[in-house]
Amino acid sequence: MKSEYTSRRIVIAGGGTAGWMAAAALARTMGHSIDLTLVESDAIGTVGVGESTIPPLVTYNRLLGISEAEFMRETQATFKLGIEFENWKQQGEKYFHSFGLTGRDHWSAGFQHFWLHGLTKGHTASFDDYCLELKAAHEGRFAHLPDNRMNYAYQLDSTLYGRYLRKLAEADGAKRVEGRIAQVELAPESGNIAALVLDGGQRIEGDLFIDCTGFRALLIEGALHVGYDDWTHYLPCDGAIAVQTASVRPPIPYTRAIAHDAGWQWRIPLQHRQGNGIVYCSRYLERDAALDRLLSTAEGQRLTEPNFIRFTTGARRKQWHRNCIAVGLSGGFLEPLESTSIHLIQRAILRLIRMLPMGEVSERDVAEFNDQQLTDMYQVRDFLILHYKATERRDSPFWRQCAAMEIPDSLTQKIELFRETGRVFRRNEELFAENSWVQVMMGQGIMPRAYHPVATKLSDAELEQLLAGLRDSVEKTVASLPEHHAYVARYCRVVDAAAA
Repeated sequence: MKSEYTSRRIVIAGGGTAGWMAAAALARTMGHSIDLTLVESDAIGTVGVGESTIPPLVTYNRLLGISEAEFMRETQATFKLGIEFENWKQQGEKYFHSFGLTGRDHWSAGFQHFWLHGLTKGHTASFDDYCLELKAAHEGRFAHLPDNRMNYAYQLDSTLYGRYLRKLAEADGAKRVEGRIAQVELAPESGNIAALVLDGGQRIEGDLFIDCTGFRALLIEGALHVGYDDWTHYLPCDGAIAVQTASVRPPIPYTRAIAHDAGWQWRIPLQHRQGNGIVYCSRYLERDAALDRLLSTAEGQRLTEPNFIRFTTGARRKQWHRNCIAVGLSGGFLEPLESTSIHLIQRAILRLIRMLPMGEVSERDVAEFNDQQLTDMYQVRDFLILHYKATERRDSPFWRQCAAMEIPDSLTQKIELFRETGRVFRRNEELFAENSWVQVMMGQGIMPRAYHPVATKLSDAELEQLLAGLRDSVEKTVASLPEHHAYVARYCRVVDAAAA
């Protein structure tokens, strides 16, 4: 067994959210056992539209010992309880994908089976009425509850989040080098990356390189040529435009995803402003028309110039190759529909920390990392495809294409299993749990034809007691919560948010 350890030189190429998330986590976790350098150029902008997050970021921040109130002030953040989807099933209809649980599961069957049985017994309450986070979101209420009973995430300014993490990383020993990467130098014998050469001639040598260069993927693709799997045939949107506007009302604790005839629009309320964006398929909507649509529907005074983004949904065939690991957009992109971009950054970083090499890079580690990371991306991909495929819309060529498209067998199995039996299974610690799939599938119009017989074990009186008790508990808890904007103001208000 090897006992000697030489401090590893880890070089992060690129800053932004991905680069500084990696730097902060590595510096905080590994301390002086690594020599950590991040290279970035102030002249290169970041995509910076990942403003809506999901609950695992709460855990990530806690792992780093971050004060939540401080972090939220620094990033102008609000709380997020889920996403409201408008016009996805049909125009004029909406549903809510909330965080947390709905009702109470039995070990043998999810709550949806008991609710479905209740429908046959004359119970008419919506599935939504049994979810605390969903009802709180619709009422515009929020508070931290004992035993972490409220599941939440954040709506934040991702650029400010990167700056905040930079302060943490540098305080923990990370070194930042300003400069544009002019060349990636490979070792002739091994084919590993040996150094980054900056435009001023400076060489940054390293043992391990993390590619956070965004869509450019300068290291993993530009130097190592790992290849890219294009998933546009499943996720056809290929363009986005983002713009920030002044707030016109108090921020609500959820994100809106509003479908249009060639994609969808987002609205993300922060403390000091609102994030607005349009995602579209260029086959059916030209860029200028998309911009006009965005600007004509955005509320409040415009604070920024539009940020135009072109993308190809998909994934690098290898996220780790030789001594280079792709983190963030360099590893792939699955569009912002379910706010998964920051989460996939987080998963890659924590997975890398668990697999940091003692000496030479193990091919077994590389293979395991790639398998786990790609499994994550496949599972998220399938969940996103569901929103487009399971639609009753036929009012535009875009939606007709989505309804008719072939989908992965893994997603077909998930949909048809739920349609036939009401069952959903979570595999390999996948991101989206049973309740997420149930909410989106039923929201998009997929209703089970059967349910688990365990639900019939309850007498009519027991079923009534169960359902009424759960609804009552949700209603009483929601009624006790303060308004979201008032809670944010007390907990983490930016002193001069209006001027920020």
